[in-house]
Amino acid sequence: MSKPDNMCDVEWQARCELAALYRMVAYFRMTDLIDTHITLRIPGPEHHFLINRYGVIFDRMRASDLVRIDQLGNVVDSAFGERRVNAAGFVIHSAIHMARPDLKCVVHTHTAAGIAVSAQEHGLLPISQHALKFYGKLAYHTYEGIALSLDERERLIDDLGPHKAMILRNHGLLAGGGSVAEAFHEIHFLERACQAQVQALSGGSKLLFPSEDVRQHTAAQFERDEANEIVNLSWQAALTLIQDQRESYCS
Repeated sequence: MSKPDNMCDVEWQARCELAALYRMVAYFRMTDLIDTHITLRIPGPEHHFLINRYGVIFDRMRASDLVRIDQLGNVVDSAFGERRVNAAGFVIHSAIHMARPDLKCVVHTHTAAGIAVSAQEHGLLPISQHALKFYGKLAYHTYEGIALSLDERERLIDDLGPHKAMILRNHGLLAGGGSVAEAFHEIHFLERACQAQVQALSGGSKLLFPSEDVRQHTAAQFERDEANEIVNLSWQAALTLIQDQRESYCS
C-alpha cells in the first residue's frame, strides 16, 4: 500500500518512522502480543498523534496500520478504512501528549524484566551503568488497574513530572522522547537496566552500589553524550537490523 494522494509527506514520513519503531521493539523482544503501545505526535497545529491499529502484531506493523487520533481519542482519519484502537493505550498516551509537547513519541511496554522491577518496592536500583542513566530522572506511578479512566490522566502527569521515563508500578515501563530515535534510546536503556537488575538479584549475592558522586557523575555523562548526536547514531545503526523490511513497514 502506498501513500494516499490526500496525505501530506510529513504525515507519511511519521507513519514510516513509527512503523519502524514498532518493528524495532519487536526485534528486541519487548512486545506483549497485541498489547502495549507506541505513539507519535504528527507535526502540525491539530495536535493529532498516531497509535497502532489494535490487533496487529508489532513485527508486522505498517505505516498504513497506524491510526490518526485526536486528544479526545477520536479517530480522525479514514484514509485506510475503519480502524480500532485500544482504550487503555489512549488514556496513557493522550495524557502525556497533552501535557508534555516535548515528548513527541511515547513507548509503553510490558516486558518480564520491566514488570518484575515495577513490582519491587525499591524500584530501579543504581547498580548498573544503564540504570545510572536514569539516576534522579525516573518517575513512578502507582497501579490503579487497567488504565481506562480519564481521571487517571492527571495523576499520570503529576507523577511523570519533568522526566522522560517512568515505571508504572505492577504494570510495566514507559518512556518518551522528542523524536522516535530518542524514545527508542530511552526505552532500550530502561529495559536493559531492568534486565540487569533482575539477574543481579537472582544470584543472592550482596549488591555493590557506586558512590553518590559516581552516580551523579555518570548521569551527567549520559546527558552530555546524548547531546552529541549519539541518540540519532544509535537509531540509524539499529535501523540496519530491519533494513530489509523497509518496503514492508513503509507501506
